[in-house]
Amino acid sequence: MEIPDLESVDIALTTTRSVRRRIDWERPVPREVIERCIDIATQAPTGRNAENWRFLIVTDGEKKAAIGALYQRALARLVDLRRLEAKAAQQALADRLHEVPALILVCAMGQPPTEVSGQVSFYGSVLPAAWSLMLALRARGLGTTWTSLHTLLAPEAAELLG
Repeated sequence: MEIPDLESVDIALTTTRSVRRRIDWERPVPREVIERCIDIATQAPTGRNAENWRFLIVTDGEKKAAIGALYQRALARLVDLRRLEAKAAQQALADRLHEVPALILVCAMGQPPTEVSGQVSFYGSVLPAAWSLMLALRARGLGTTWTSLHTLLAPEAAELLG
């Protein structure tokens, strides 16, 4: 194995932040770039040797609009549950989510077990791949953000996404 350029790795790790407001809404993201980053992400470590992730790329305008509307409703539900206002960055993303050039959803197959050790293994097979995807995209100058609000409306999200 080749030893990586530590400075480049350190820069990627220390500058990969959730990008919610400073998105380049007009920049096209070529599908081959996304697919290469997904190929990289699938090399991430997994828990209990389970590759229970799937990557869903959404570029269709109508589908992005539907996901954006679902995200808006989920944010409203979260605000109601927590009895707090949405953070400005959360609201900014919710307001324009439908405008992002591409949505990449990292999905887990199945349901997490109820016991904690099973949950650790379940999510330990998905989250490293999601993080690797974010790093691979960052290395190519593309911003990403961690979103999970749509899971508040998981059945609707699943139906919408097929």
